[in-house]
Amino acid sequence: MKSGPVAVIGAGTIGIGWAALLLARGHDVRVFDPADGAEVRLRDGVEAAWPALERLGLAAGADRSRLTTSATLEQALEGATFVQESGPEDLEAKAELLADVDALAPEGVVVASSSSGLMPTTLQQMCSAHPERVLIGHPFHPAQLVPLVEVVPGERSSKEFVKAAFSFYESLGKRPVLVRGEVPGHLTNRLQAALWREAYSLVERGIATVGDIDTAISSGPGLRWALLGPLAGQHLSGGPGGMAHTLRHLGPPAQVWMDDLGAPRLTPALTDALVAGVDAELEGIDQRDLVAQRDELLVELILRKRDFPSLP
Repeated sequence: MKSGPVAVIGAGTIGIGWAALLLARGHDVRVFDPADGAEVRLRDGVEAAWPALERLGLAAGADRSRLTTSATLEQALEGATFVQESGPEDLEAKAELLADVDALAPEGVVVASSSSGLMPTTLQQMCSAHPERVLIGHPFHPAQLVPLVEVVPGERSSKEFVKAAFSFYESLGKRPVLVRGEVPGHLTNRLQAALWREAYSLVERGIATVGDIDTAISSGPGLRWALLGPLAGQHLSGGPGGMAHTLRHLGPPAQVWMDDLGAPRLTPALTDALVAGVDAELEGIDQRDLVAQRDELLVELILRKRDFPSLP
């Protein structure tokens, strides 16, 4: 990758996470966000993220002073070697923004969108100059800590740019995964949605409280899922026979469970029940403390996982 700044377009929660991570990995970072108060939120967010990034290890040259904000999109993109777009998830606003990014970004530079749900082919249709370089680079919150990033090519994506995006994200310490088809929610949000769907159904049917569902996951399979994915974990549960043994013996009852999963609708009544359930679960807990403790444990887990290279 050529030497030069990385452009982050949009300084919301995700854009701030990207900016902090890029600075920690030794990049010059230019950020453009025309919203009122964006620069203050950006710099406060980077400051708040920095201690955790220091614990994870800073790259040579990492320095918060390498962060600059740009008055115009053109200034932010001048000489950029990679563009990470993290603007609002609004189709009309995204179309205008990406058309301008496509026209102004240097040739040969990846334009990656952090979009969690828009299709890359839809985004490419907004870019008449170089649609082949436009793709999804969707991180997972908090973006500065969680290694996952989903790379989703569109119909007109060039393999060269997909490869360049992978290499760049790996250089940041990310774990990119290639999503081989365009589906709403990409990969990980669909997996989350499958779990949310049944959790909502169980609450709706009165089978479990919100708090009990969270405890069941965070004190049960969630602990394993942080170390091994659900399919590798299923393989290990089969002992020496592995996945084949598991599916032979647990496949039939698992099919019954899957066939019995609910199909809830987020009605006002269910929405109210879910909100009330979370409020009851977290009553008396300071959310700022909750976030700080979550991030502290995330850092510990990420550091410890580095010592166990056999974990996929």
